[in-house]
Amino acid sequence: MTYLEELESAITKLHGCEATHVGAEPVTEIFKGQVAWQGNVVIFDLKGHPKAKRCYAWGHPKDNGKGWEITTVLEIPPVDSAQTAVKIAIAAAAKARR
Repeated sequence: MTYLEELESAITKLHGCEATHVGAEPVTEIFKGQVAWQGNVVIFDLKGHPKAKRCYAWGHPKDNGKGWEITTVLEIPPVDSAQTAVKIAIAAAAKARR
């Protein structure tokens, strides 16, 4: 399965709707003068989701080298772009670690 197929599959599984790849956007998130995250956010249009019409997704290889650790963020306010999707995901991960 390709990277895009894995992202699409994760969206379908997590959010229960059809996902169609529409593009990607490079994002660099800076926090306190340091790069907090940098990479390409893949953008999907959604069909069949009750609240969101778009989803942002990205991943990094799992520690065991098999598959991907995938993050998905629905475009529901305050998320309105790939940049804000990354910010929200970083904040959620930091909160979960506390």
